[in-house]
Amino acid sequence: MNAERKQVLSKETTASDIYSDYDRFAWFYNRYWGPEFCSPALAIYNVLLFPHLPAGCRILDLCCGTGQISAELHQRGFQITGLDGSDAMLRFARQNAPNVEFIHADARTFHQPQNYQCVISAFDSLNHIMELEELTKVFRNVYEALTDDGIFLFDLNIEDASELLGSTLDMIEDDHVCIVRGSYNQLKKLKRYEVTMFQLEQSGWQRADLTLLQRYYDTEDVLGALADAGFVRVKTYDARREFGFSLSDGRMFYLARK
Repeated sequence: MNAERKQVLSKETTASDIYSDYDRFAWFYNRYWGPEFCSPALAIYNVLLFPHLPAGCRILDLCCGTGQISAELHQRGFQITGLDGSDAMLRFARQNAPNVEFIHADARTFHQPQNYQCVISAFDSLNHIMELEELTKVFRNVYEALTDDGIFLFDLNIEDASELLGSTLDMIEDDHVCIVRGSYNQLKKLKRYEVTMFQLEQSGWQRADLTLLQRYYDTEDVLGALADAGFVRVKTYDARREFGFSLSDGRMFYLARK
């Protein structure tokens, strides 16, 4: 494990410490990435998910972020529960989807009753799980929450040639500035985002600096972790080759059945 996550995931570290950077990033995610990712996710669900779900079934939106996808699924008549470890993300989620139930919990340790016909985790949320052992724990928790023949659909960023070049993102508006610098450690399969944000508040400009990390997993390791959790019926879909989404370059979707 890299030095950053050794500290973050130590036994002495509280849940609030683990999610503090995500809390500070929540306003940006809600304003930009949540809405941006929602439409491509629904397009995928139209192909892979909705044809196989009974009307009005129960869906758990795991690592739901600021709730834009939960809101869309609720509008389509599904019974949605959103779960996320960031309290700030959930505050936005409750505004975006006021009729949806949201639970503040960690994906690695949550326990829900076996009454969901489907669990989703959208747009590389599970890449933020740093160790394969912990990813397996997430899969086991999902397996326990699903009814028999239930569906688990999630996606992960995978190593792509573009990742080796790093990435940059600059957002400049009248009341905020966000600078994101991405770098990739190919040996550790670790993507690191250094984020600097400025927000104009009544007291003046406020600065926040934070780091977000993603672990990239080999498909074989993910399939092995799913099997260890009980999922033996799994299909994979390369988002770029099979769906043609430029947003989804270097992304793999997994459709698992209990």
